[in-house]
Amino acid sequence: MALESPDQGTPSPGTPSSYHTVHQTTSADSENFKNEPSDLIVTDASFRPGTLTTAKAASLGYPTENTFEDQSITSSASSDDLEKGMAPVLIQDQIGANETEKSDMVSTIRARTTDPANLSNRRITGPPENLTKLPVKREWRIWRGIRHNYVTVYQRLFAISFAANMIGLVVLLATNRHSKPWGPDRGGVATAAAANVLAAFLIRQENVINALYSICCATPWWFPLRFRRMIAKLYHFGGIHSGCAVSATAWFILFTALITKDYASGEYDQPGVMAITYILVALFLSMCFFAVPQFRFVSHNVFEAVHRFAGWISVALFWVLVLLVSKAKSELPGAESLGITVVKSAVFWILLAITFFTILPWLRLRKVEAFPEMLSNHAIRIHFKYMKIGAILGIRISDNPLKEWHAFASIPAPDGQSFSLIVSDAGDWTKKQIQQPSRAYWVRGIPITGVLRMAIVFRRVVLVTTGSGIGPILSMLVSHPLPCRLLWSTPDPEKTYGESIMESVCKADPDALIINTRASGRPDMVALAYHLYMQSKAEAVFCISNPKLTRKIVYGMESRGVPAYGPIWDS
Repeated sequence: MALESPDQGTPSPGTPSSYHTVHQTTSADSENFKNEPSDLIVTDASFRPGTLTTAKAASLGYPTENTFEDQSITSSASSDDLEKGMAPVLIQDQIGANETEKSDMVSTIRARTTDPANLSNRRITGPPENLTKLPVKREWRIWRGIRHNYVTVYQRLFAISFAANMIGLVVLLATNRHSKPWGPDRGGVATAAAANVLAAFLIRQENVINALYSICCATPWWFPLRFRRMIAKLYHFGGIHSGCAVSATAWFILFTALITKDYASGEYDQPGVMAITYILVALFLSMCFFAVPQFRFVSHNVFEAVHRFAGWISVALFWVLVLLVSKAKSELPGAESLGITVVKSAVFWILLAITFFTILPWLRLRKVEAFPEMLSNHAIRIHFKYMKIGAILGIRISDNPLKEWHAFASIPAPDGQSFSLIVSDAGDWTKKQIQQPSRAYWVRGIPITGVLRMAIVFRRVVLVTTGSGIGPILSMLVSHPLPCRLLWSTPDPEKTYGESIMESVCKADPDALIINTRASGRPDMVALAYHLYMQSKAEAVFCISNPKLTRKIVYGMESRGVPAYGPIWDS
């Protein structure tokens, strides 16, 4: 339950007025009390310090040394009250308390006042009683559902990328419908397929992603809010990746159809080229199939393995295909040598870039020492000291580099020389890390900027999270503080994540709304997010939670005209 501070100006029932007179002094003033007349300390004429005993002080309601030694402080007083509670210690100086007792008393009070655990306990509360009323959702229900679920920025980027390619494909077929042999130039079609593969690679490349975030995050606050709302959707760039990947598959299917026609008519006698082409089509289709959200979410490990190994095999077979096609061209009468034919091929240079960006992250593969810190049976904090890390970045770690990789937000250490990440029990792999902490992990590539980085384009935001989602939130607030309100809902936050995390949360947002769902149940997160949004006059809401709740909050906000952002799990 929340510990609420009473009104400082209203005396508690049954408490002498002189007690409140003393408590209305500041801590700084208290240090000068010894040199001041006693009437400045006590204004009640019913007693004099010379005749005041410990028993009488206790009967009048004054805290004494026994008060603090024999019982815990369960009062609803604020930290300021406790600090001011050192004033009665000076009255004990008048009744003969020795210096040791006084110093021990002051230390005890100060320790209990500034103890992080006590401060964090004060922040754990239930949902506010008087929430701002949620407005009615905008637009017609069917259109609203389509717009926010099926025509998101991700789908729009996919549609633009795919439509542009299909328009080009149709135009190419139309303009070459009377050519002989029929259809467009085979090399041009292969180049279009390779170019789309490169585009799909580049938009997922770590350096490109970080560069895009750096450019977009430079947007100043004086830009119109509408523009900043749009640019904050940068993290939907996966739509371009998917659109180009599917387009590459379509172009390559056209290439396969054209050379199949040539092979069937006897115009092209290269069985090796035909075999590799059909294998590549099968690999492309398998990657597209397992990337469909319904299949990707059901078995993400299968999706990741198919994407990785099918991608590697495809790049290798593409090289073989380029060499075989170039060799066949070089054997024609009057043709140039194999080397010249290869170098003059646009596909060769595109494939060279694809290969470079495929290998680059693995050139940075290394095994680094880890320092696990057990938070509870549900969560672990893993510390790394192998590098400095910037603001709002995430890394991927693995205990087997050829199997699954897991991305986590990094929390920079105060010394700036190390960082940590929080792993909570969310599956077989994470449970294993908690039960059997490892002393080393594989890392590859460079840290990647995440969705929360876009929060800095807004003047004030509301951050909503559940469970270990506090990790990405702290990653941002520790390294890049900004005006915000924080809502964190989780079971037993202090027990699960420990005092250090609670202290970090309270430092990041002293007014953070931390809800213990074990005590108060699961709250209406949409209503709470909207309440904080209106209360703080924020410009946007960011949510880091599980897929279901993230989509619910983002939809609940955007359908009411509130800018909302959260991960979309498209990789």
